This record gives sequence, structure tokens and C-alpha cells, in this order.
Amino acid sequence: MKKIIQLITLTALGISAACFTGCESMSNTPKGTITKADFGQTPEGKAVELYTLRNSHGMEATIMTYGGIVTSLKTPDKHGKFGDVVLGYDNLDGYLKSTPYFGALIGRYGNRIARGKFSLDGVEYTLATNNMPNHLHGGLKGFDKVVWTSRALPTAHGPSLILTYVSPSGEEGYPGTLSVTAIYSVTEDDELRVDFSATTSEKTVVNLTHHSYFNLRGSGDVLGHVVTINADKFTPVDGGLIPTGELRPVAGTPFDFTTPHKIGERINATDEQIKLGGGYDHNWVLNKQGNELSLAASVNEPTSGRTMEVWSTEPATQFYTGNFLDGSITGKGGWTYKFREGFCFEPQHYPDSPNHPAFPTTTLNPGEKYHNTIIYKFSAK
Repeated sequence: MKKIIQLITLTALGISAACFTGCESMSNTPKGTITKADFGQTPEGKAVELYTLRNSHGMEATIMTYGGIVTSLKTPDKHGKFGDVVLGYDNLDGYLKSTPYFGALIGRYGNRIARGKFSLDGVEYTLATNNMPNHLHGGLKGFDKVVWTSRALPTAHGPSLILTYVSPSGEEGYPGTLSVTAIYSVTEDDELRVDFSATTSEKTVVNLTHHSYFNLRGSGDVLGHVVTINADKFTPVDGGLIPTGELRPVAGTPFDFTTPHKIGERINATDEQIKLGGGYDHNWVLNKQGNELSLAASVNEPTSGRTMEVWSTEPATQFYTGNFLDGSITGKGGWTYKFREGFCFEPQHYPDSPNHPAFPTTTLNPGEKYHNTIIYKFSAK
């Protein structure tokens, strides 16, 4: 029965599951390869595995089962030279000791919930507070800090990795047992695709996202990256980076990326919201009505020629410019990550939505199915 349920899930996501019940964890497909390696153990003794998904063009993503973390993402520049475009560590220890969510799957709730409290049907729930005084990215032990069950899956779209996790009712304070599937795929269109689905045993709130820190040049600050965001409004925040409830037009502000602008062009403006975020650390309200897969943002890095498009079914995206990177983290290859040397696009529902009835709902009821697709698409010229 378990295999049948998973097969239905894959079909619902539009992914061929012809190989699902018979494929080995190390497989070759006509459109790429999947390899698996050991990557150590957690302090509790749980084995962590590392999967590398590679398409026929040579683009590859390496993902570990701890936190569903993308540890490496290699794409070509305008000269055809492949380079790693995400921040992270060379070994598991770095992720276990201290990490600002490098490359992780985020849940149960991406972004912040004010004071770690929300109500459903008149019942108040208290969550773990890990970003005082607020709840951030799922709490003290969010989905970025658990070992997911894994299975490699060659598909018609290219190599894929299925990750599943069952979050028990009460974990980090959330009601309902939440059963989550996250499917990573590296497609023939040079995309890193993430398909989320989830069901719950009780009424709850869900807001899943992905948290890679990108640097399309491969080193140095990201201030020269040129960004476009398909959003006419954003959600202003208070001093705790919690939305005030206002949807403010971006026109005439440093938040207007409806036409291309360099990240560094206005990041030090005297704008009050820029000061509160220490740069960009805000939620943009995308120009869309439904949950169709649409272009949320694009980023071009002129030196390398790399361009990344962000596609999503979500109503918004967080854009974050590495404002809390302070040189205290030494990552891959001995690179010390300094101020604004990485950026994130985290497609999502609005922060603190459970406490703002006017925001799009993040409530999930028993019998319903949560679905969310995020695509990072790469090219170079």
C-alpha cells in the first residue's frame, strides 16, 4: 500500500513513476545519472547519505538526506566552465554545528510567525521561539535538521530524489501529524526543481520553501548581480521583521525590481524598510492571482554570464541578501562567507500569515493536499 500511495503522489505531480518500484539507488538513465555516497552520521547515530543528480548537459545538484540540503549546484558560465553556485560546507560537521539554513528544505513554516503564536478555530498554539521573540523557519528543530527518508528515481524528466518525512503532532508546537514529500529533480532544461506535497491528520498551518544561498559568480559579494522581481507590492515589516499587514507599492522605492537593478544599487538607501532589514530581507507579493507556475524573479551575473530564473506556484517570494553573513563562517574550499556574499529567493506564502486573516491562507485541513513547486532555471551567455 505504501508504494501505491507514493506512486499516486508522483503521478499527481506530473512525474513519471514507471521506474519507481524497481530502480536501484545508483542508476543511469537516458537523461542523466544518479549516484549515492555515505556522508557521515548525526550525533544520534543516523546515517546521512549524499545523492548527486546530473543531467545529460553536465549540470548537477548534490543533495544530502540531512535537511534535504543542496550542498552543491554546478552550472556552466558563458565560457562553458562549470562552477558551484551555492554556499555551504565541505562536510556534514559544518551543517551540524552552525548554519544559516544553507541549501535546506524549510518547514513546517518558512519565515517568521510573530511571538511563536497563532490560533486555529479559537485554539491558541505556542511554537518554539528561535528568532527571539519570534518563530523562524520551523523552530529549534525544523525540517532542515532532520534526516529524511530517501529514494533515487530516474524519470522521464531526468534524475530525481524523493525525500519523505513524517512530522508528529506537537513537533515544535504544531498541531497535526504532517506527512511531507519533497522531490528534487535536475531536468534537461537545466533546472533544479523542487516539488512539495503534504497531508495532515489535524487542521494545521504549512508554508514550505527552499533556502539555498546563491552566488552566480562563485565568489565575492553579490552586489553586482542584476535582479528583476515580478511584483508590484511588498509587505513592510516592523523591527522584528514581522509584516505590519500593509501591502505597499514598490513604485518609487528601493524595492522596485519590476525593471532590472543591481542588488547593490540601492541597498544602502536611507529608506526605513532597508534599515530595518539591514538590506533586503523582505517578502515580495507576486503579480499573480492563482497558484499557477509562473516566473517570480530572475538574476543575471554579468561577469560569469549566468542567469537564474525563479519559477513558483506560491503567491510571494522572500528576497534576502546575506545581511547576517559576518565572516564568522568558513565554508566550502576555505571561503569565509562575508557580508552580502550570497542571496536567497525563497518562494512562499507571506510571513506570519496565520496572524493576518487578509493574507492568503496557509491553513491545511485533513483530507486536503498541500502542493508547492519551486524551479531554479539556469542559463549562460
